[in-house]
Amino acid sequence: MVIISQDMIKQLQNLMDSIDEPLKTSFENLHQGYPTEALVQFLKARDGNVPKAHKMLVDCLDWRIQNEIDNILSKPIVPADFYRGVRDSQLIGMSGYTKEGRPVIAVGVGRSTYDKASIHYYVQSHIQINEYRDRIILATATKKFERHISTCVKVLDMTGLKIAHLGQLKLLTVISSIDDLNYPEKTDTYYIVNAPYIFSACWKVVRPLLQERTRKKVQVLSGCGKEELLKIMDYDSLPHFCRRDGSGSGSSRHSRTSTGDDSCFSLDHRFHQELYSYINQQAEAIESRAMITHKSFHVAFPEPAPDDQKIAQTIESEFQKLSHQNGVADKLSNVNEDKEKK
Repeated sequence: MVIISQDMIKQLQNLMDSIDEPLKTSFENLHQGYPTEALVQFLKARDGNVPKAHKMLVDCLDWRIQNEIDNILSKPIVPADFYRGVRDSQLIGMSGYTKEGRPVIAVGVGRSTYDKASIHYYVQSHIQINEYRDRIILATATKKFERHISTCVKVLDMTGLKIAHLGQLKLLTVISSIDDLNYPEKTDTYYIVNAPYIFSACWKVVRPLLQERTRKKVQVLSGCGKEELLKIMDYDSLPHFCRRDGSGSGSSRHSRTSTGDDSCFSLDHRFHQELYSYINQQAEAIESRAMITHKSFHVAFPEPAPDDQKIAQTIESEFQKLSHQNGVADKLSNVNEDKEKK
């Protein structure tokens, strides 16, 4: 893994000093007062190659300007009932903080259906959560833990993952590409929990395709991962799907408990209530409530990187193999049942 040197940072900073004013303004919105840390994240994403990191960062800023990303937190998904449908089918939320102060982002990979709205709403929702994390949550964590915090951890729940999820691959590839190109190095560690056989089979063929820095970030935990996760966070910060019982290790100043629904995916959870309230307040500061209409905020989808395309193709191929194997197994089972009947 490449170590980012002060010389690399200085070279990239010199290149950024010469960009146009609109790009500089967007960069300020991106780095939120920590320009050096932002430069380091893009340098890490390009293995310390300064020209490539510069191009990646400028492309990101162009994307932000062209798609009005700096204003996306003033674009609510309305009405609330429709947004609830988005939340119920795109399972993501925040359950608390690690002991080091990193936000814990929970993702229900296996049970997300993405069937209540068009792809544009799900992309809009995902970017809004990214922006709220970077502008509000990380800033809050930095103040609370009295040190700069620029990354989160993600706990990915694979419960319910099945071959039928192949139909969601396009949307997931779009979201992954947006994150890779425009929010690089924002996740410190990915924890995989409740992994069924289908994940294990795909992971064996996908893992070698990942870049080394990404592979090192992924940890596949046994079962719901409770014991391992309790080493880095208090019980109250565990995502609901990692709790096997109602007992816990107690709370501390590092914990964040929810109000309302225990599921951090629910719109009734404190995180989503605060997020949605914030977006609506930003919208109302710009235009009257009556003018906020029911429409998606279209964002241009980036072309997946070659590595992402290869990974998506590999997953699709592996799913098809598993589907074929299951089909053969079902046919053999039916044949055996017919023989028994005779």
